Amino acid sequence: MKRISVFALLLAASGLFAEDLPRFRWENFTTAQGLPDNRVYSVAVDGDRVWAGTDNGLALYDHGKWKVFTTADGLAHRAVLSLALDKQTHDLWIGTMGGMSRYSAGRFDTFTQLNSGLANDVVYGLAVQGDFLWVATAAGASRLNTRTGEWSLYNERNTPMYEIWTYGVSAAPDKVYYAVWGGGVLEYDVKTERWKDYNDPDGETEIVLYKDQGLIHEITTSVSYVNGILWAATYFGASRYDGRNWRNFLDKDSGLPSNFLNQVKSIDGTRTWFSTDKGLAYFDGQCWATWRPALDTHAPEMLVRDAQGAVSRVPVDTAPAHHYIFGVDFQGGDVWVATAKGLSHGIRLDTKGTSK
Repeated sequence: MKRISVFALLLAASGLFAEDLPRFRWENFTTAQGLPDNRVYSVAVDGDRVWAGTDNGLALYDHGKWKVFTTADGLAHRAVLSLALDKQTHDLWIGTMGGMSRYSAGRFDTFTQLNSGLANDVVYGLAVQGDFLWVATAAGASRLNTRTGEWSLYNERNTPMYEIWTYGVSAAPDKVYYAVWGGGVLEYDVKTERWKDYNDPDGETEIVLYKDQGLIHEITTSVSYVNGILWAATYFGASRYDGRNWRNFLDKDSGLPSNFLNQVKSIDGTRTWFSTDKGLAYFDGQCWATWRPALDTHAPEMLVRDAQGAVSRVPVDTAPAHHYIFGVDFQGGDVWVATAKGLSHGIRLDTKGTSK
C-alpha cells in the first residue's frame, strides 16, 4: 500500500493532492556562511553554481563555498540589483547602482553612460535574448547587440513610454516586455519592431475599479513572459495576460500573501512564483502556497490555498531566511530565493518528505 504523508492528508482534506504543490527543506546563507551582505537583491543559477547580488558585492556559490567579488575586482558598484545569465556563453551580466558589468572568462568589463550606450547607470533589470541584451534603467531602456557592440536607446522620444523609470524586463524570441514604474507595461514586437503600452484602465492609484479589464496598476515592478503568457507584478497586485484576456490577482481573492510584489517569475506561463514583502508565493494555475517565517511568531510557516479558497497551514520545520523577498531563480526542482536577510535554498522534497 502506498504510504501517505501528513502533508498529503492535509491537502486531501482541502481538496488538494500532494502532487499539486511543491515542498521544500530550506537552508539559509548569511554573512556567517560567507555572503558579503545579508541584503540579497538578486540571484542567478548557472548549473551547479549560484550567483547572488547583494548590497555589498557579488557572491558565487560553487562546490559548497562562497567567493566574493567587489569593486576592487572590477565590479561597477558594490550594490548589485540585477543579474542575467547568457546560457550560451555563460557570461554573467550584472546590473548595479553605478553601471553594468559583464563577468566573462574570469574578468569584469564595465559599461556606464560615459563609455557605452547605457541609458542610465542605475540598472534595475537585465534580460538576454540571443545576441541581444535588454537593459532596464532609471532613465529609459537600452539594448546591446553583444555580437556587434551596437547600442539602441529607448525612452519617451521613440516609444509610448511616458515614464522612463524602467524597473524590469523579460525577453523572448517574439516579444520583449518592460515594467515601467508608474507607466504600466511596455511591449516590443520583434517582427514589426513596434512598441505598444498597457496601462491601468481605471487610472486609480489606490483601488481597482475594473477587475480583469486590463493591467491592475501602473506601478509595475517586474514582468515575466513565457510561452505567450505575460505576468506583471505591481505594488498593488499581479496581472496575467494571454494576448486577449487579462486576469488580475489581489491578496483578498487569491493566495498572494500581499499585494506588494517585487518580482514575478513564471516557469511555463502557468506555474508562477511571486516575491512579496510578506513571503514567497507559488501558483500552479489553481492552488497557491506561501513560504515564510510567520509574521507574528517568526516560526517556519507554509500556507496553502485551494481552488475553492480554503486556506490551510501545513506543518514545516524550515522557512526562507526572511519574509521580504526580492527574487527567485531555479535549479532543477530546487528554488533559490533572495531575501532582505540572506539567500535561501529551497531543496525540493518528494511526497515522503525526503530530498529528491
